[in-house]
Amino acid sequence: MRILVVNWLDLANPQAGGAEIHLHETFGRLAAAGHDVTVLVSGFATGERQVTAGGLEVHRVGSRYSFPLHARRYYRRNLAASGFDVIVEDLNKVPLFTPRWGPTPVVPLVHHLFGWTAFREANPLLAAATVLLEGPIPRYYRGLPMVAVSHSTRDDLVARGLRGDDIAVIPNGVDLDTYRPDPQVRPYAEPTLLYVGRLKRYKRVDLLIRAVAWLRDNESAGRLIVAGKGDYRGALERLVRRLGLTDRVSFTGFVSESEKVDLMRRAWVNLLTSPKEGWGIANLEAAACGTPTVASDAPGLRDSVQDGVTGFLVPHGDVPALAERIQRVLADHELRVRLGRQAVDFASRFSWDATAGAMELVLQGAAVRGEGRSAGP
Repeated sequence: MRILVVNWLDLANPQAGGAEIHLHETFGRLAAAGHDVTVLVSGFATGERQVTAGGLEVHRVGSRYSFPLHARRYYRRNLAASGFDVIVEDLNKVPLFTPRWGPTPVVPLVHHLFGWTAFREANPLLAAATVLLEGPIPRYYRGLPMVAVSHSTRDDLVARGLRGDDIAVIPNGVDLDTYRPDPQVRPYAEPTLLYVGRLKRYKRVDLLIRAVAWLRDNESAGRLIVAGKGDYRGALERLVRRLGLTDRVSFTGFVSESEKVDLMRRAWVNLLTSPKEGWGIANLEAAACGTPTVASDAPGLRDSVQDGVTGFLVPHGDVPALAERIQRVLADHELRVRLGRQAVDFASRFSWDATAGAMELVLQGAAVRGEGRSAGP
């Protein structure tokens, strides 16, 4: 097949996150299997306008915020003549309404829609625009074969008026060759909590910092390593200083893949307290390394953490409940070992090969149905 993937970012973009890992892991495998995959994304200051990365032909146009204004025009002028069999639109940000771009079959790929959580990250004007632009999604995408990365996302789409029968749930994978326990790597001597991800306001890393303050105030050990970069780091560092936690909370900045694996193997507990995610890839990566997770009981996170089995879910925003659950896991060695062992078993069910294979089947079905419509009576 000739496949066009439309996403806001690619993996080389400094703002890239889990959706971009999914893009390159999944569609890189489809390219390796012989499919011709082109990716249309937004540009960034240091990025070349056209590159080949991981077998994908990447076209960058506009910028993070002007991408919707340029994408359709660039497609018509430079890509439409390529004769794509299917277009995959990654609905991870504001929709681009690709079904209006022409007759090529479209498969929307949905990590999660922001809804009202947009107001927790963006300025009110931009957040309002995001909510308004998500509103017409059922009208423009109804009846199309869709892919959701979790049952939580599928439920959200159905609640918005889309048909459940049209939505295939294809979970994210994990690189099981890289993310795995290593008996030679010893856990940190000190009870250590870990957050790995972007430092954005909506990720609610502040809840983790406040939980560490609760541990200190209740005379419990526990330090937090915050690994990642983002525009909210300054505010988080100020919170750490205000709460007097500079001896308990440290920021590593960006970490390499090997450094991330080492952190996940050595940490006692992985943490993620977003109000909404598509899946929570970091939870699955930590699980594959044998590290349990304590997370918010929120869409996406409840898909990647099995409560009481691979970790625990707590009411989102409830700092005492979060801290008490963390305290319990830190204090109970046998519980922590059991959760870690069960987490490895859970993670072993997921792989990027399986994700790519399931995606291939959905795209082939859409392409075949598109050929049938083109042939006509």
